[in-house]
Amino acid sequence: MTTIELATGDGPIEALLDIPDGPGPWPGVVVIHDAIGYGADMQAISERVAAAGYLALSPNLYSRGGRARCITRVFRELLTQRGRALDDIMAARAHLLDMPQCSGQVGIAGFCMGGQFSLILSPKGFGASAPFYGTPLPRHLSDTLDGACPIVASFGARDPLGRGAGERLRVLVEEKQIPHDIKTYPGAGHSFANKLPAQPLIRIAGFGYDDAATADAWERVFAFFGEHLHPDSVA
Repeated sequence: MTTIELATGDGPIEALLDIPDGPGPWPGVVVIHDAIGYGADMQAISERVAAAGYLALSPNLYSRGGRARCITRVFRELLTQRGRALDDIMAARAHLLDMPQCSGQVGIAGFCMGGQFSLILSPKGFGASAPFYGTPLPRHLSDTLDGACPIVASFGARDPLGRGAGERLRVLVEEKQIPHDIKTYPGAGHSFANKLPAQPLIRIAGFGYDDAATADAWERVFAFFGEHLHPDSVA
């Protein structure tokens, strides 16, 4: 894993880059962190994606200014669905496509806040989108998903931020005939695939890591990516 300087339209930001072992080329995946940001958890996720045979690039959306100020700005851009955070993610996609190790297909995966970005940007040239509990679901979701790429989404039934979100998303993607794999895990809550601090406390509030749900979700994601992100796949 390497920390690189990612060129964007508003100046460089830092990003984590993980390249698989062995001969390429490989599809790429832009990985979007949750509201907490970078840390050991994001590094482990990046390594998991690379180990599965994908170039993993995770832009740090909190690169500019103080953390509190960045969080406020990024969440505002989530609501308006425009701004530097979205541009940074698209710059990460462009960076992967420019890499000689890239096969020419790029997917997107995100967690919590990053899951919302994964849905918002699913019509923007990605080959597949993997939102993990992108709750609450983005506003104007029906319009947002016009022209979306295939979506593999994972939710927790105990997620206090989005009960029933998986079924609402399923109804929309079926109406729009978007290829999909959507699953809600009965015993899991929000952030079930993130190893966050203070697990015993946050579990009470409907958050917390779930090993079985995480393993199953990633198995589904990589199977779905394998179908839609190979060079001969039609996005």
